[in-house]
Amino acid sequence: MLRQGDSSTSPSPRGTPSRTTTTPRARPSASASRPSTEGAAADRSSSPSPVRPATASPPGSSFGNKRPYTKHAAAPSLSIGTSSSSARDANYPQMFRTPLSAGNPQRSGYKSWTPQVGYSATSSAVSAHAPSAIVAVVEGRGLARGEIGMASIDLKSPQVILSQFADSTTYAKVITKLKVLSPLEIIMSNTACVVGNSTKLFTLVTENFKNVNFTTVQRKYFNETKGLEYIEQLCIAEFSSVLMEVQSRYYCLAAAAALLKYVEFIQNSVYAPKSLKIYFQGSEQTAMIDSSSAQNLELLVNSQDYRNNHTLFGVLNYTKTAGGSRRLRSNILEPLVDVETINMRLDCVQELLQDEELFFGLQSVISRFLDTEQLLSVLVQIPKQDTVNAAESKITNLIYLKHTLELVDPLKVTLKNCSTPLLRAYYGSLEDTRFGLILEKIKTVINDDARYMKGCLNMRTQKCYAVRSNISEFLDIARRTYTEIVDDIAGMISQLAEKYSLPLRTSFSSARGFFIQMTTDCAALSRDQLPSEFIKISKVKNSYSFTSADLIKMNERCQESLREIYHMTYTIVCKLLSEIYEHIHCLHKLSDTVSMLDMLLSFAHACTLSDYVRPEFTDTLAIKQGWHPILEKISAEKPVANNTYITEGSNVVIITGPNMSGKSTYLKQIALCQIMAQIGSYVPAEYASFRIAQQIFTRISTDDDIETNSSTFMKEMKEIAYILHNANDKSLILIDELGRGTNTEEGIGISYAVCEHLLSIKAFTLFTTHFLELCHIDALYLNVENMHFEVQHVKNTSRNKDAILYTYKLSRGLTEEKNYGLKAAEASSLPPSIVLDAREITTQITSQILQNQRSSPEMDRWRVLYHLATRLVQAARNSQLEPDKLRTYLSNLKKKYEEDYPGAADLPEKTEE
Repeated sequence: MLRQGDSSTSPSPRGTPSRTTTTPRARPSASASRPSTEGAAADRSSSPSPVRPATASPPGSSFGNKRPYTKHAAAPSLSIGTSSSSARDANYPQMFRTPLSAGNPQRSGYKSWTPQVGYSATSSAVSAHAPSAIVAVVEGRGLARGEIGMASIDLKSPQVILSQFADSTTYAKVITKLKVLSPLEIIMSNTACVVGNSTKLFTLVTENFKNVNFTTVQRKYFNETKGLEYIEQLCIAEFSSVLMEVQSRYYCLAAAAALLKYVEFIQNSVYAPKSLKIYFQGSEQTAMIDSSSAQNLELLVNSQDYRNNHTLFGVLNYTKTAGGSRRLRSNILEPLVDVETINMRLDCVQELLQDEELFFGLQSVISRFLDTEQLLSVLVQIPKQDTVNAAESKITNLIYLKHTLELVDPLKVTLKNCSTPLLRAYYGSLEDTRFGLILEKIKTVINDDARYMKGCLNMRTQKCYAVRSNISEFLDIARRTYTEIVDDIAGMISQLAEKYSLPLRTSFSSARGFFIQMTTDCAALSRDQLPSEFIKISKVKNSYSFTSADLIKMNERCQESLREIYHMTYTIVCKLLSEIYEHIHCLHKLSDTVSMLDMLLSFAHACTLSDYVRPEFTDTLAIKQGWHPILEKISAEKPVANNTYITEGSNVVIITGPNMSGKSTYLKQIALCQIMAQIGSYVPAEYASFRIAQQIFTRISTDDDIETNSSTFMKEMKEIAYILHNANDKSLILIDELGRGTNTEEGIGISYAVCEHLLSIKAFTLFTTHFLELCHIDALYLNVENMHFEVQHVKNTSRNKDAILYTYKLSRGLTEEKNYGLKAAEASSLPPSIVLDAREITTQITSQILQNQRSSPEMDRWRVLYHLATRLVQAARNSQLEPDKLRTYLSNLKKKYEEDYPGAADLPEKTEE
């Protein structure tokens, strides 16, 4: 294997990308056993030999300077070719290159500049979910194909998440993880998308993320050595143990190298040393919910209207901070699988529900926090160029930091008397002395009354007078000048009001600066009647806004004075930040604490609005009188509740019933309750016990897919194939009416075969169907249960016909309703003659079908024995009953067994079998 060439040809992690490359000299690797990453400069034989400098645009200008790519163009050090996949042409008819691109041919499209992180730490809950993550993905080659390395950084949060895992040829884990991260941009090696020879991973990722920008960089930037150097330089001390976890995980290190180099380049800034929270996240720590299932279950987005909040996220989201909202979102998409962690969360929710003072006290404090993660992200970035915006940003965020640190003590006081381990741990993390140390240092420079305030003029005033007086004589003079100008503006407007006898007042906006506003009856006083020296007149309802030539000049003087103040304040703030940088990383723990407390408060709040119950975790899925949480939010009345019981001994439930009887809603209800339980929330039921699901699969949608040219049936087959390839013994699988897209015989055959395959594993499966033939599979397999939704027939007096009354109640056995499709058609506006013909034809076809196989008495006996055995095993594993109560339970179990099989008393020998 070949390794990176001369070190002089590859940039250091902290350097600026050079503008030309040379063909590096490859040498043998010192460790031949180390797997080659796709990005390590391993196989260098394809490097372009002709070299020609490329003209580079300065960062921050148009990064997408488009020029036709020619085969002999040279490659500078950082080769970046980006396209929005929605603007792609499948045949790659034209190729562009950016000022820093070349190397292997790039995909066609247009460069979209990645926006820099926002400067405000007061983002709303809506903007909190706007895509802001950049993700680098790399796959091993040769024997290591299928080994995936990922690194992601959120531009709103100074943390890097590293992942490395083995994936199947469907790349289900990669797609799922990317869906959870909701990336703004995806970075891959240019060797993954060579025209006519793209890798399967690249193809699948681009198909699944059509509205995400894709960037390709030269593969030499996927360098595990540089990745490790980056982590050593940038990782804060508290998380330095990540080095032990990743030092032999070459693929995630390679992805980290390319990611951090790219982000520093587009942001035109570098991260301060020891400023990033970097951690490794394995794929085994959370449950996997594929993107199709997340869409079917309406976890985050409502399938009918994306703007409304009739989703699981909408049901549970009572968070007060952007960080809490983001944490809830990520938890819903990736529920926990560790029972101990889940129970710790449930203990917290229980305490919050029992202690009203704690609940309202925490809610009051948490709601005053700003977006701590985004605040920290901006503070740890060091701009390469000092601009007015950079200065204003740093001053603003230092005030935000002071505001945040002043909330630590109130939060500690609120948590002081908590009893649950997790809340006690959070209280302990707030006792970090660095919080007080940073605040003390800030207060030596920043005024005590400098604080976060709403309103652009209020914040402008806070920024101007943030630094204490007598620290800088020139700053004090500049501020006096600014004050005089503002006073002069107010005085001038007062004089104009007296001069023209008009009710003028001074107003301010960030776009216009100071301007004049007047509230009056606009009908009585038209625009033409205003004095001629008033210009740029605009009218909103009964209010005029305008300015004057003198006011514009004074605004310019004000801005000039303000720039001087910001510049001098920025110098003082930078000096202060350099002193507190080594302590600032305690904010990572504070951010985690605030977001987690916010999410737990949200769970408790949701419980107060409905009769939720604390779930238990066993090896059984047992729900007593559970209901659909989203349906409860939508409906005026409480939804009909149903029971659920699935064990390893009866792990496949086949559900039948007429159309619109509630089958699909019931399936979604089970999945939503499972997710709620695994994120640490209470669930909508009277009692609930769950088995931890490592994967949740659904096949519910019946739509076709125009984009992939898939019919309804083909889409069904793709989704079922995905489930069969990835399901394991700890999966929860929900399949709704499989095989409807083809003829009846084939649909039954496919459903039967899929059912038999799922019976061979221990996954919990719920399978709804209209194929009653499928229900007789219980004659062959003991671990199948048949259930159905009941309906009632009532007389419709107005039409003198029978009507169907849906009860939405689930009962044991298969449905006794026949021809309910015809009844539904009759209830619609279908012509009666058509319905009559359909009924006659159906009767003829039914009479020709063979009688379904019925269970023999021997099979019934074995079924009763099997169910008894599974109940006894379950009691032995999970029972926490006292001896007397356990004896009563076993006695009742024996009576039920004798009732189910009357001949049991006469066959003691067989019973023992």
